[in-house]
Formats: sequence, C-alpha cells, structure tokens
Amino acid sequence: MADKLFALLAVAAEHAGEHGGGHAPGPLALGIAPPVAIVAAAMTVLILLALYLGVPKLLGSMLDKKITGIKHMLDEASSLRKEAEALKSEYEAKIAGAEKLAAEFKTAAEHEAQMIIDKAQADATALVARREKMAEDKIAAAERTAIAELRAKTAEAASAAARRLIKDNHNAQADRVLVDQAISGI
Repeated sequence: MADKLFALLAVAAEHAGEHGGGHAPGPLALGIAPPVAIVAAAMTVLILLALYLGVPKLLGSMLDKKITGIKHMLDEASSLRKEAEALKSEYEAKIAGAEKLAAEFKTAAEHEAQMIIDKAQADATALVARREKMAEDKIAAAERTAIAELRAKTAEAASAAARRLIKDNHNAQADRVLVDQAISGI
C-alpha cells in the first residue's frame, strides 16, 4: 500500500513538473523529491504503521477503561448520594422524634411539678390544721388543768372554811344532836 502511495506521489510530482506553467522547480530533499512530498510520505508511513500496530485499538481500549472507571465512579457517587439521603431522612426523623419526646418530657415534667406543688400545698394545709389542732388541744388541756387546779383550791378553801365554821360553831351540844339524828336514822 505504501508503494502505491509513493507511486501516486511521484506521478503527481512529475505531472506538476511537466505542467508547471513557468514555475521554477523548488529545491529537492536528498535529490529525490521536494521536502513537502517527503514530509507527506513520512506522515503517511507513520499513520499506516500506527494502524498496523493497533494504536487506535490501544487508544480505544484505554479510553474504554477510562470510561468504565468514570462510570464506576459515577455509580459509586450515586450510591453514596442515596446513602447520604437515607441518612439525612433517618436523622431528620430522629430529630423530629427527639423534639416530640422532648415536648412529651416537658409536658410530663410540668404535670409532675404541678402535682408536687398541689401535694405540697395539701401537706402544708394539713400541717397547719394539725398544728392548730395541737394548739387547741394544748389550750384545752391547759384550761382543764387550770379548772382542776381552781376546783382543787376551791375545794380546799371550802373545806378549810367549813372546818373553821364547824370549829367555831360546833360544840359538844351540837355534836350530840347530830349523833342522835344519825343513830335514829339507822
């Protein structure tokens, strides 16, 4: 194939030389052909050699590997994104649950605090009532004691007065009358 290309190039150069139309032939490289023709031929040979050695397949396989790697990275990124979205929704649910739980705890704490306050008020009222009862009982006991002491003193005073009166008003004659009355009553 390269031979055909060189032959074609040679014919084209010869044809151009014959019908040059007054142009002066350019310098020849290595005395064979103009430099442009040599560069074109070298490029053609290089391209044909690259095709023969399978450079396009090698480049294609390298690009395919790159594409596969990029697809794998995209799949991994997609799965990571799905995991992140799942974690996000899970934590949003946990946060909502925690807020609800906190609200329930707050309500329960307020209720318990109100119960404690009510119990403390009831206990304070009961304590005041017990203290009042104890004070009333002490006052009543003190009154009874005072009344008993007063009765005892009154009884002592009355018996002392009666003794004095008996002692002053009773004599042997009055005693005989009393004894006689007692005996006749028997």
